[in-house]
Amino acid sequence: MTDQSTLPIVIIGAGPAGLMAAEAALSAGAAVTLCDAMPSAGRKLLLAGKGGLNLTHSEPFERFLSRYGERAALLEPHLAAFGPEALRAWAAQLGIETFVGTSGRVFPSEMKAAPLLRTWLRRLKCAGLRMAVRHRWLGWNADGSLRFATPEGEVALMAHATILALGGASWPQLGSDGGWVPLLAEKGIAITPLAPANCGFDIRWSEVLRRHFAGAPLKPVTLTFAGRSVKGEAVITETGIEGGAVYALSAPLRDSITATGSAALRLDLKPDWSEERLRQALARPRGSRSLSSHLARTADLSGVTAALLYEVLSPAVLHDPARLAASVKALPLTLIAPRPLAEAISSAGGIRFDEIDQTLMLRRLPGTFAAGEMLDWEAPTGGYLLTACFATGRTAGLAAAAWVEER
Repeated sequence: MTDQSTLPIVIIGAGPAGLMAAEAALSAGAAVTLCDAMPSAGRKLLLAGKGGLNLTHSEPFERFLSRYGERAALLEPHLAAFGPEALRAWAAQLGIETFVGTSGRVFPSEMKAAPLLRTWLRRLKCAGLRMAVRHRWLGWNADGSLRFATPEGEVALMAHATILALGGASWPQLGSDGGWVPLLAEKGIAITPLAPANCGFDIRWSEVLRRHFAGAPLKPVTLTFAGRSVKGEAVITETGIEGGAVYALSAPLRDSITATGSAALRLDLKPDWSEERLRQALARPRGSRSLSSHLARTADLSGVTAALLYEVLSPAVLHDPARLAASVKALPLTLIAPRPLAEAISSAGGIRFDEIDQTLMLRRLPGTFAAGEMLDWEAPTGGYLLTACFATGRTAGLAAAAWVEER
């Protein structure tokens, strides 16, 4: 079945990028239909916000922009137009006050995503947004109309402008499954393969460590790779290691594994102690105490930290205070694979930036725009992911409205 009328703008994907695109287009006077495969909007946003919705970050803009690595210059125009301060002001207009946490991260005062999403959807509907849920996008018909699978069968919608905001491929149970990749590839659009970002990594643990210490936290700990160090928290898992400090290094770790088959991560298990202090403590006479008791008593190395030392180091190193102190400050862990994309917090890869113009329109498909995680960029956790999704969604929404107006 084909809708005989041509809709001004159809947005596919009701996550942060799609919702912001809808708001921007509506504010410019365009009529918008927002389609999503799931029964309701913003499902991934709701889950991400369960432990506290990290909207953005309060650090200076230049430092904020640097978090996007090689894509910083490409994202700069969008983030300059709608960056952290604009995002906080937008939340305030919704009646959602925000605060800056001790880490510089910005959260809603209630911490959760649900109040923000409810208020936002109510405002969008009052502005005229038409929602079409349980509409899974299947690509295009020969006449250029958009194909959708629905509970009532396949339908087609014709649009003057289309905005694709389908996300990456992490958390596929919430709707972002990467199913759009072959649909765009068929149109000749170059796509960098999707890969896990902000993810954990596999390590070949012994059965003893896996059985007794899976789930044990490491905090504080400093992780170092390729000349970059991050102090924070990590968690030992049955398969390897994950946590905030690991996520911050996930891009270079993943790329190293792709290039060489492994990555050598260094852990400083006592970041608040100098190596000399450790050496002196470990060199104290131990008498009749076991090595485990000696480590715990002299340097507070017990539980999972001691287990990691036994896991990685040879007996010769364990019994040499100088070499042991050096190892505590730079314990080598060999990472062999990132965890699967479906488990990752976000995706790397996506539509290459040379396939889009400055308005985020696909050069090969005039009138079709893309935003959010579909584009080839990545960022660490800390509010950077959401901010770029909001910013690119806003750009695409305004550009689509201008495209329709011109025609």
